[in-house]
Amino acid sequence: MIRITSKLPRVGTTIFTTMSALAAEVGAINLSQGFPDYDCPPELTDLVNKAMKDGHNQYAPMAGLMSLREEISKKFEKLYGAHYNQDTEITVTAGGTQAIFTAICTAIQPNDEVIVFEPAYDSYAPAIKLMGGVVKSLELSPPDYSIPWDMVRRLISNRTRMIILNSPQNPTATILQQNDIDELISIVTNQDIMILSDEVYEHLIFDNQTHHSMARYEELRKRSFIVASFGKLFHTTGWKVGYCVAPAILMQEFRKVHQFLVFSVNSPMQYAIAEYLKDENTYLELAGFFQQKRDHFRSGMAQTRFELLPCAGSYFQSVTYGNISDEKDVEMAMRITREFGVASIPTSEFYTRGTDHHVLRFCFAKKQETLDNAVNKLMKI
Repeated sequence: MIRITSKLPRVGTTIFTTMSALAAEVGAINLSQGFPDYDCPPELTDLVNKAMKDGHNQYAPMAGLMSLREEISKKFEKLYGAHYNQDTEITVTAGGTQAIFTAICTAIQPNDEVIVFEPAYDSYAPAIKLMGGVVKSLELSPPDYSIPWDMVRRLISNRTRMIILNSPQNPTATILQQNDIDELISIVTNQDIMILSDEVYEHLIFDNQTHHSMARYEELRKRSFIVASFGKLFHTTGWKVGYCVAPAILMQEFRKVHQFLVFSVNSPMQYAIAEYLKDENTYLELAGFFQQKRDHFRSGMAQTRFELLPCAGSYFQSVTYGNISDEKDVEMAMRITREFGVASIPTSEFYTRGTDHHVLRFCFAKKQETLDNAVNKLMKI
């Protein structure tokens, strides 16, 4: 027999796959996995078709198409006053998750400690463990999921190598505030600590609030890998195109890993996105677009028995159901999918210890009729 020792023995099928499969099996409305049910802008697909017909179907440069890196550089300069050199500080990746994995692989050595705020996107901890790192989880609690910075200070040791941040945050829909930035700066100043900042929802911030990108702050920028996603930006999650920006000294090492992981990212999409980004309204108008969806969904959900948690960014709305049932959240999510026809994500799956606050996460990046149909079903609970 062939034997293999698992490097991730406690990892099974992700909850996203499980809930999407269950939704398909029972014919439920899928508000679980984070992807739109509407098309991306036709201008963008037209640009992809043009790039294909123009012959841009071979390998792109390892770091990404130069015209795309130039547009990314302009975007950071315009929005955050931060200059990233397109030659040495920007790399196009096969989606945000690949950029996250590559940054962790680049930075983390065996026994290095990484601080992760939970509930957290489920790719962080496995990547850290694969590199032999140690996950130092700090659990946050509803309704506001605020970061207790005094506890962060207690977690810092001489082995702390990285802090992972995600704003807007998946699944909590919270965002970093100025006081969080001030605390973070005070903690990392004069420390050999890197930051991995997952900013894939950077343009999905509501109520005229500010996105506190690590790029805005010199002390944070000089130690940060910043990850973003065109899939989230342009409703094209299936294209798997993202990017990472970082100071040259970090990006040099990032590219060493990147070139042996995927080498390069599909060419036609890069040509199309580079052209499409020239109109800044393509991303500046996203906040209003998704805020309308958030407000519409929240208005409907207010008529159900669920209790809405705050939603400052991303395209997720979390709810508590403590006044409906005392079931575990995984059981509740599956029962609602089977009996009422709406799939969600139980947020205990975002905690290493499976902490259950009786919170479910719904994705509202859907057509209005999809959201209305889902609310009508949920009103029957």
